[in-house]
Amino acid sequence: MINRRQAMQGAAAVGAVLHSRVAGAATGPEPIIFLHGDSDQASIWQKVIWRFESNGYPANLLFPIDFINPKARDDNSKPQANRSSTDDELKQITAYVAKVLAKTGASKVAMVASSRGGYAIRNYLAQPGNAAHVSKAILCGTPNHGVFAIPAFLGSEYNGMGAFLKGLNGGPSEVVAGVDFMTLRSDGNDKYAQPDGRFLGHPGMKTNISSEGPALKGALNLVLPGVDHRGTAFTPQAFRAQYKFITGREPAFIAITPEPDVTLNGRVTGMVGDVPTNLPVAGAHVEIYRVSPLTGERQGAALLTKTTAADGIWGPLKVDSKSPLEFVIAAPGQLITHIYKPPIPRSFDKLNLRPAPPAVKADAGAAAVLVMSCPRGYFGLPRDVVIFDGKQPKDVTPGVPTDPKSTLRLADATPRPVVAEWNEIRVVGRPWPAKDNHRTILEV
Repeated sequence: MINRRQAMQGAAAVGAVLHSRVAGAATGPEPIIFLHGDSDQASIWQKVIWRFESNGYPANLLFPIDFINPKARDDNSKPQANRSSTDDELKQITAYVAKVLAKTGASKVAMVASSRGGYAIRNYLAQPGNAAHVSKAILCGTPNHGVFAIPAFLGSEYNGMGAFLKGLNGGPSEVVAGVDFMTLRSDGNDKYAQPDGRFLGHPGMKTNISSEGPALKGALNLVLPGVDHRGTAFTPQAFRAQYKFITGREPAFIAITPEPDVTLNGRVTGMVGDVPTNLPVAGAHVEIYRVSPLTGERQGAALLTKTTAADGIWGPLKVDSKSPLEFVIAAPGQLITHIYKPPIPRSFDKLNLRPAPPAVKADAGAAAVLVMSCPRGYFGLPRDVVIFDGKQPKDVTPGVPTDPKSTLRLADATPRPVVAEWNEIRVVGRPWPAKDNHRTILEV
């Protein structure tokens, strides 16, 4: 709970920080590096980046990074195929900051991170001399004191009692001098800031973590009521706080301003078993179609047909910003994946396409398998309206939002419209036959 005194202190801190931002505004906008979380990719930042652009922030100063192997190791000190350690991410972000500074000619960058990405920021700033290259650090839902803090699993970077986080925390301040820090957290809806381990597969285990776990001593710590773990980074509320902290003023627009025509591009990245990577995939065949917003049926011939080279690049594609799209990815050794997306309002060159994970036992016998996917949030009941094929999904757990997807298994693969709705976002897709190795994803 936040009392009146804490609220007044927070307001005073915001005022002081924003005053300093306005005073320094004459130097012009600075590059911003966006860091994704565990298992994610650069494209998760697209809406935040579009909101910055819609407020006049130069597109050539917005840099979302793709960590090569985004999934953390089970034990930070032990090599694990296609997973990364904190040192792996440190090396990559160190090189990336140097690249951005060289490209832009800037002396400093601002950094905004979701979840695990905040660990990379803190680790980078803990190294001698690196703070001189960073003006601001915004950590969104980062489990700064761990997802759990217990004597077991000490090798995990997510353990607040483990070597990695103990090295970053403690003392009168938990931030780095010379860098302005802000944390954004939920008031109780973050699945990774809970006192009970049931959200981690260990019901009844005391995690010794609360909703205040992401807060840091010495930072401006803001609470975004009602948001889930990903919502601390990707909601309009999160954008407003990020923009205000970096620029020193309120955004003129919260809504994304659409462009009449957009240019899209990105890479096809892969799955190694059920482990996602951001390595480019060669030899992936990509087709993109306009589809009907009412039926999901294809409207005419493919807008793009391409087989990727070693760099994994699937585009570019020029298209209008009003048509929903179907992306078909047939990558070697992967499910043929049909991703249905709502209209894409602005250009974006980090629209990475990742095939669906391998089939699981529950998929056996289904004529078609469709997934309603929420890359930038979790489905919360009763907080959200969640409707999949005319029903509220039974595989979405009520209470604290924990589920970023829902799976529909059909006994009949006959082509028909299948509707996925999450609050005001509506996507219509089509079933594709599982027997022919197809999978449908409706992205809301």
